[in-house]
Amino acid sequence: MIPLVALLALPVDSPTGAGPFSGELFDPVVARGEHLAPGEPKELSKKEVWLREKELRPDFHVSDADLLRYESATPAGRRAAARKLRAGARPSERAPFHCGERIEPVTTLYNVWTHEALPILPGTPVEERFHSFLRDHYTNQATHMDTRLVGVLTNVANKFSAKRIEVVSGYRSPKYNLMLRKKGHQVARHSQHMEGTAVDFRIRGVATRQVLHYVRSLRMGGVGFYPHSQFVHSDTGPIRYWTGS
Repeated sequence: MIPLVALLALPVDSPTGAGPFSGELFDPVVARGEHLAPGEPKELSKKEVWLREKELRPDFHVSDADLLRYESATPAGRRAAARKLRAGARPSERAPFHCGERIEPVTTLYNVWTHEALPILPGTPVEERFHSFLRDHYTNQATHMDTRLVGVLTNVANKFSAKRIEVVSGYRSPKYNLMLRKKGHQVARHSQHMEGTAVDFRIRGVATRQVLHYVRSLRMGGVGFYPHSQFVHSDTGPIRYWTGS
């Protein structure tokens, strides 16, 4: 009994470290806090830092046209642009746009069959989309359209300040052309539409006869007048004139 009492009388924190209760008492609160504490951040290598910054870096590309617009914002840049203009620069370089400037389209082509719109922007080529835009709505086939028709439509838009031109017909497949002939429509057996060299269009608010006279003055090719359907036919074939229904 005496040895047991002597053992219980030993201090908990023995300075000598002897005994079964040597050291500090276990504190569950402190232990839980150490367990839930965040660990030390991992030290990244230079390559890992570079890769992380690359992922966060915004992805953008600067084209030659963007650089030209930026340079033209300064007086020296405007003088350089003027020199390029006198030297015969490309049309896209003749009227550079300043940063933040809104680009207004020359006009917007609207296909009355597919309900698609094709804006014509200054200095921006539209030839690639022009072929698909004027595809045959009946067969959904496209062909390589004569891109000189873009110039005709652009000139007409500038002449009448037309913000929108309605396209009635572009490419016409042989199948669709034959079907129209069988139904009694006035279409040529070898129509320029089948060659991808013709477009029928009109401008709301402008008399069809006014558009007709101007397109004839361009002397680009054949020009047809359809007063009942209210559209003008323009193609890049031989110069000729006719009136349909």
